[in-house]
Amino acid sequence: MTDPEAQLEKLDTADDISQSSRTLLRLREMLFKGEFRRGERLSELPLVARLGVSRTPIRVALQRLAHEGLLEVSRSGGFVVREFTVDAVWDAIEVRGVLEGTAARLAAERLRSDRELDTLRRYRDEMDSIGKPPMSEDLFSRYLDLNEKFHSELVRLAKNEMLQWTLDRVLSLPFASPSALLFARSKMPKCTEMHLIGQEQHQTIVEALENRQGSRAESLAREHARLSRRNLELVLADGDIWSFVPGGSLIKP
Repeated sequence: MTDPEAQLEKLDTADDISQSSRTLLRLREMLFKGEFRRGERLSELPLVARLGVSRTPIRVALQRLAHEGLLEVSRSGGFVVREFTVDAVWDAIEVRGVLEGTAARLAAERLRSDRELDTLRRYRDEMDSIGKPPMSEDLFSRYLDLNEKFHSELVRLAKNEMLQWTLDRVLSLPFASPSALLFARSKMPKCTEMHLIGQEQHQTIVEALENRQGSRAESLAREHARLSRRNLELVLADGDIWSFVPGGSLIKP
């Protein structure tokens, strides 16, 4: 299969690159929203007509999504929407926990100045200031954004490009990101309790970094990722909530 990054480099103009990026985002969003069924075959020409773009950005987007693991190459040509099992979801969350745990340990070991933690502290404090559920739609959207930024900053502090690259691959899956299950969780009776646990874990991770406690930071970050597993267990127990999980339609019950 052609490397999607190499395909992007062959595009002639900034407009070509921009159109390819928009097409990729649109197709990924359609996959996450369940507009394609598990096992459905995707071909370039029908997507050209549906999205109103040329074949080149469609081809690049399909190759990129296969590179991310959301599509599989079909033996008969084209691509097929990948089907995930619940076990694959567990594994993705576990791998994220291992990687984020390693990032936390490296961050504690590689900090050169306490001021490097200022951005992480700011995200933590802003999330705390939002309060606990229930929240307005705007506040909840802001909380999700801050949560993603907190986790991204933690990985950035590790100063390890290979770890960042590997984690990006895991996070490209619809259900593996730190915020993937938060909206579904907000619909559950225990949402306030789970929210407070998550915020307390953010606090203890920052404290471990401040004290340069690498092993403790690693353990805390891995435990924090396991909160996503607990969220998933609760969501799986309530079929009505499953529709709120991004990419949930790709997972075989």
